[in-house]
Parts: sequence; structure tokens; C-alpha cells
Amino acid sequence: MKPFRPEISVVLLIIGAFLSPGSAEEKTYISSPSIKMRDGVELATDLYFPEGKGPWPCVLARTPYNKNGVRFVAYGFTSRGFVLAAQDCRGKFKSKGKYDPFKKDHQDGFDTIEWIANQKWSDGKVGMWGASALGITTNLASTQKPKALKCAYVIVASASARHQTVYMGGVYRKELNDGWLTAQGAIHTIEETIRNPAGNEFWNWREIADFYSEIDIPVYNVGGWFDIFSQGTLDNFAGLHTKGKGLARGNQKLWIGPYAHGPMGGRLKFPDGDAGQALDMKRVYRWFSRWLKDEKNGIDEEPPVNYYLMGDTEDKNAPGNHWVKAGSWPPASRPTSYFLDHDGSIQRELPGKSNKLTYAYDPKNPVPTIGGGNLILGGKGPMDQRKIQDRKDYLRFQSEVLKEPVAIAGRVTADLFISSDAPDTDFAVKLVDVYPDGYEALILDGILRTRYRKGLKEPVMLSPGKVEPITVDLWSTALVFNKGHRIAVHITSSNDPRFDPNPNTGDPLRANKKTRIANNSVHFGGVEASRIVLPVIETPKKAKQPSELKNEEKDSDDAKE
Repeated sequence: MKPFRPEISVVLLIIGAFLSPGSAEEKTYISSPSIKMRDGVELATDLYFPEGKGPWPCVLARTPYNKNGVRFVAYGFTSRGFVLAAQDCRGKFKSKGKYDPFKKDHQDGFDTIEWIANQKWSDGKVGMWGASALGITTNLASTQKPKALKCAYVIVASASARHQTVYMGGVYRKELNDGWLTAQGAIHTIEETIRNPAGNEFWNWREIADFYSEIDIPVYNVGGWFDIFSQGTLDNFAGLHTKGKGLARGNQKLWIGPYAHGPMGGRLKFPDGDAGQALDMKRVYRWFSRWLKDEKNGIDEEPPVNYYLMGDTEDKNAPGNHWVKAGSWPPASRPTSYFLDHDGSIQRELPGKSNKLTYAYDPKNPVPTIGGGNLILGGKGPMDQRKIQDRKDYLRFQSEVLKEPVAIAGRVTADLFISSDAPDTDFAVKLVDVYPDGYEALILDGILRTRYRKGLKEPVMLSPGKVEPITVDLWSTALVFNKGHRIAVHITSSNDPRFDPNPNTGDPLRANKKTRIANNSVHFGGVEASRIVLPVIETPKKAKQPSELKNEEKDSDDAKE
């Protein structure tokens, strides 16, 4: 892998998008105390104050990427009457202690919030804000229920280590974790990570979903369909909106669009889907003004959900490619089975004849990652899967050319019947939108380590040749497959370096260098009918889009002048 510096490629990208034209940094007054945590470790913190006299509410950002980067947006907060606090996580930059990613961030976040609330300049109200790792530190702090924390604004962050960040379907997310931990100078934690499979209690402290019923704050969650944490954004919104405590329940917001964790690759350009909309600071200020200043600015009365319904980006008349306002997520849908068959077809009818396809998966020659929800690799998002050469270990299935559009919104799963001569192996599945010229746009992908087919806490090895049902979770999307397109499903057993290749031996992750070839089969038809289940919806009507509303605001301002 190429060297990766997330403090540049991720955080500065995000922070740079936050910059307000003409921000006057010289008008912001700074104090830099070291705040003592419960164990005596001191964390370096910068405080940016408004002009005049307090007390003021405070917005806190906790980062492993250097608190100095936050200074570029300080004036946007201070000019609106907020103190902005930026803190280096323990062991990073000017903060003391040992850096052990996220291990103490729930406690350190709590201690910092309590310290802020007890300062003379504070009015006792604190909000948290940030993207990516900063969003994760925010979520972790909220699980500790600090009384002074009144709200949060979280951009692209996960809900689960064992299902999303570290593992997915029980498979280690290699490019995300190896790359990020190495770049952060935390190589020592990789060994500890892989010693703890997804089902271990070790990960309990990072399972935000386990705390939904205890969290009592309104949170604005922002995410992207091709982001590394897309399902986490959706889960956190829906979980807190329906299960949260106090003000959390019914006061969540969701904004999710056609974005990746950084620049997207491929040729698809979604109209009115610019990533800058995800980083709209006006929305950030309105959110904190509502919940920290009790301003009646109407943001809490807006529809809870704004999601982008993707579509054919190269047909101006195609349905989709617009924003949809909704009262909840996911929208009402009709789970619809699309059955796979041995001839490479996808059909609505159940194949009557049983059959199977078998391929040899060699861990020493894994299928390369092309696009998808990655952090380090270039070419994120809906990349063309034709770049994967014609491999014998890569099964392609596709429907007939669609005569009418098919709209989906929600979670996608693949129910497969499989067998193998190995005690343990993986099955990786992709949902692909095939354009009329053959471009294979990757929409979703997922993977399952077969030993976890009955649950993460119940690893069960395969019996050679025995047919077993498995479900592969592909996470969620919102898309209209346009008429003239085809719905495609690709199945294989590796996706490297996105996922750590299974050695097929049944040994623990990276316990040794032993590998073996697995002869893996997918079964079709009859009682062993493999299928993909799509959440089919009625295509929502197109309303006014953010760019149109922005132009209306500009015209209104011009008229006032």
C-alpha cells in the first residue's frame, strides 16, 4: 500500500470544505489549557472565544489529527456566540499519555465535557461536532451520558466496531484498519485487534447501538452511500430516533447522499449531489443554535430525513438523481426476490431445476478490490467492475434489460445456498448497476466468513460438501435502476485489500501463513434457490433540490439589496 496520511487526505479535505469566505481569524481569542483526565493524564486543548462577555455555550471537537486544523473554522462558531474547543486525543500531538485509538475516548470525552461545563465562561451547555474519527469520538462520549452534553453533529461515523469499522460479516477490514492504524503510529494495536474476533466482548465499548436507549441528545447524522461508515450513519439515526431516551427520541436528523470517504472514482457524476452539501456549515450552526441557544430557527421541525435517490447519471430523463425528504428511514418498501441461476441469469421466477456453479478460490491469488466503501484506496465508489479480468473464481449474474425502472431504498441482502470442501471460507457479493454500454457500476458489496453464518458468537465450521444457507449483508442504498439497464450480482470469495483474505484452513486470523485452495459452490433452484432481496419502492416524486433552493435564497437576498 502507498503511505497514507489521513490528517491530510481526510481531515484537511473536510476542514477545507468548512472554510467560510472572509473568516476573520484575528478576531478570535485563544486560550490553550491542559485538561486533566480522571487518571491524571493532561490533554492539550485550544479554546476559541467570542468577543464580549460570556457565559457562552461550547462546541467541542476531539481529534487524533491535530487540533490546530480546527482553527480554520473557529471564527464561524465564535462569531455566532459559541466557544469552540479543539482537543488532541491522548497520546497525539501535544496531549500526554499513550495513544491507543478510541480506547479511552469515551471517558476522556466525558471528563472534557464536565470540565468545560464547570468553567466561569461556560453556560453549562456543550455540543460535540466532527467528521470521521472526530465523529467516532463524539459518539463514544455520548454513551457516557454527560449531563452537560446537549446535542451533537456527526459526519461519517460508525455505529459498530464488530459489524462495520473493524469487521464486516466477521471479516477483518484490512485496508481500512491496517492502513489507518499504521498511519496513526498505532501498529502495536493491530495485533490486539486481530486477536479479538468480531464476537468477542472486547468490542462492547465500541457498540454504539447497545447504548441507544440511554443516549438522550438530538444528533444530526450526515453520511454517504459509498462512505466507509454508510450503514453506521443510518443505524445511529434510526436507532436513536426510535429508541433514544429523552430528547433523543424523535429529534434525530439524517442527511445521506452520493458521497464516499474522499473523492469518488469512476465516471458517474450525480446531479445536485455535490459533497459540499454534506459539509454545509449553515446547517451545523443552525443545529447548535437550536439546541444550545434554544433559537427557534425551525431546523427541528424540518423532515427528519433527507436522502439522495441515485439514478442513471447519463440519461437526463432518467428517474432518480434527486433528494427526497422523509419522515423515517428506511422508507416503506416491498422486499423482492431476484433469483440467480446457473446460466448467469437473474430472474423474478424461482428456477425449478436445482444446479450449482463451483470455482476454486486461492487465497494467494485473491480478487482485487475495485471501488466501493474504502478509506485508503483511490477510486472509491461506483467503479467499473469490468476492470476485474475474466477470472474463473468470479461469478457474474445479470437480469434481462429492464423494460421499466426499478427503484430501491433500504437494506439489501443476499440469501445464498453454498457448499465448500474447506472448513471455513468467505463469500463476497456485489450489487451492480449495468449501464447500456456495459459499464458495471458497483453499488454495494458485502462479505461473510462462513464460520459466522449462525452468528458472531457461535462460530461453526463447514462440513465438506454439505449445502448450507447463508445471508450476506450488503448494507443499504437508494437507487433507481433505469430502463435499459441490467441488475447484476457478482459472487466470489475475496476482495483484497478491502477484506483480509480467508486462508480457508479454519485457523484464527493471521495465526500462521498456511493457506489452502477452497472449491466453493453456489447452488440454485428448487429448495436451494440463491437470491438477492431488494427493497423495492415506488419512485418518489422530485421536489425542489438544494441547488434550486440555494438559488432562490440568493435571488431573495438580491431582491432585498
